[in-house]
Amino acid sequence: MKIDVLTLFPGMFAGPLDESIIKRARELGALELRIHNLRDYTHDRHKTVDDKPFGGGPGMLLKPEPLFEAVEDLVQDQTRVFLLSPSCRTVTQNVIRELAQLSHLLLISGSYEGVDERVRECLVDDELSIGDYVLTNGALPAMVIIDAVTRLLPGVLGDEASVLDESFSHGLIEYLQFTRPAEFRGMKVPEILLSGHHAEIAKWRLEQAKRRTQERRPDLMKQTA
Repeated sequence: MKIDVLTLFPGMFAGPLDESIIKRARELGALELRIHNLRDYTHDRHKTVDDKPFGGGPGMLLKPEPLFEAVEDLVQDQTRVFLLSPSCRTVTQNVIRELAQLSHLLLISGSYEGVDERVRECLVDDELSIGDYVLTNGALPAMVIIDAVTRLLPGVLGDEASVLDESFSHGLIEYLQFTRPAEFRGMKVPEILLSGHHAEIAKWRLEQAKRRTQERRPDLMKQTA
C-alpha cells in the first residue's frame, strides 16, 4: 500500500512512524509512506498557505492553490483522497478495513479553521474524523489512521489471526485476557481458561465480550443487534 500525507507540520511525523509496526511494514515493503510539506507547493517568498475567510470570522483557511497543485501532483489512477476533519463521519474499525483494501491513500491534514470549500468539492473523495473533538491540526489523526490501517496489511503482524479476534473485530469489545502466573496476590485466572476445552473457552469469551460491551459501549450492542 502507498500512503501520501499532505501537512504543514512534517516534523510531527518523525518518530511515531519510524517505530513499531509501521517501521516493520515499511521495512517489509508492505507500506510505502511519504510525508509532504504543503508549503513546498507555494510560489511566493513567504510560502503562504492560508488567508482570511471571505465574509469575516475567526481564524484562517487553507488556500486552494497549493492544495490543488499538491493533490494534482500526487494523485494517480488508484488514489483515494481523504480530508481529515472533525466535521464528518467518525472512523470505526469497519472504515479502517475499507481503507486497508485500497492501494493508495492521500491524506490531507487540515489546519487552522479548515480548507477552502472548493478543495472539499473538487479534490476530496471522502472525509474522516477520529472523534468528536477538535485538535490543533490533522497530523495526529493522520498518524492514527496510518497505524490502524497498517496493522491490517498482509504480513505486517507476526500473528495474522490477532486482527481477527480483538476489540471491534466483531462489533464487540474484546473479552477478558489473562497470562501467567495463574494466581497472583490471591487473584486467580478463571478456571475455564485453564481447562483446555477450546469450544467452552470460545463460548465463555464471547459471553464476556458481550457483557463488557453492554456495560461499557451499549451503543455497539445496538449496532450488532
